[in-house]
Amino acid sequence: MFTLRFDMRAPDWAGPPADLYGAAIDMCAWAETRGAALAVLSEHHGAADGHLPAPLMLASAIAGRTRTLAILLAAVAIPLWDPVRLAEEMSVLDLISRGRVWYAFGVGHRREEFEHFGVDMTTRGRVADEMLAVLGPLVRGEVVSYRGRQVRVTPACATAGGPMVLIAGGSKAAARRAGTHGFGFVSQTALPGLKELYESECRAHGHEPGMIQFPVEGAPTTVFVAEDVDEAWDVLGPHLLHDAIMAASYRPGDDSVASISRADSVAALRAESGGPYRIFTPNEAVDYIRGGRLLPLHPLCGGVAPDVAWPYLRCAVAAAARAQG
Repeated sequence: MFTLRFDMRAPDWAGPPADLYGAAIDMCAWAETRGAALAVLSEHHGAADGHLPAPLMLASAIAGRTRTLAILLAAVAIPLWDPVRLAEEMSVLDLISRGRVWYAFGVGHRREEFEHFGVDMTTRGRVADEMLAVLGPLVRGEVVSYRGRQVRVTPACATAGGPMVLIAGGSKAAARRAGTHGFGFVSQTALPGLKELYESECRAHGHEPGMIQFPVEGAPTTVFVAEDVDEAWDVLGPHLLHDAIMAASYRPGDDSVASISRADSVAALRAESGGPYRIFTPNEAVDYIRGGRLLPLHPLCGGVAPDVAWPYLRCAVAAAARAQG
């Protein structure tokens, strides 16, 4: 009925990061028996507001407190990782979660992050393909030849065939990469022809097309639910605006990504028709869910303090339960 997303951004004027991390784990544990379909964790590095840099670590904490909740890491910039170490962490996390953690891998798009790790951004596509070719066999415990050495990761993951892997990106290169390796494809853009390109690349390389997701025009990506929407915008608006401005700063000049807003004030953010940030009334949330869509909740968006965030989360969950009644 709903998803939960956490990126752990916390500007200086927001809630303490330790409180936010604890709340994210608590919220996942509370919500998994109340209609939560998925928890989504993102990854970025060196951000001024502390954007989550270690999603596998937070996923491990959430997996340890939950039993059924699926967890998606999206998107993980694979060229910034060592594939052997990544395979080790994926394998252990697969064991801890009993196969509930999925991955959406991208090539990365922030030059600052490549500089952060001393990685050449111009080779990211080639490096990603090289790593993706060996990552699956590594997490399955197979012996792999990688850069002139023989490597085997132990213990192997629990999931037969390895964890679910998707490729995230909104370009033809991303669609080709997903098809070549036989992974699912999550696009942040609605570029014409991407679906057909992905499917043809899959079949050309002997794969059946996998899970595929494209943005829905006019659909929100961050939702809160409140009895008093005006009051909620007064309380939450600065946090939503911070999130919007930071997300937009990651993609200067690129308005193709569905979740990006260029609003520069709370009023402008609220006024966006069909924009990514919405505050629904309970009745609107019920109608949205009954329309066959998952409610995309972002409970701690922009560093909302946990004691402020919990009532909005409970309101959303109550609406979700009513939608199913």
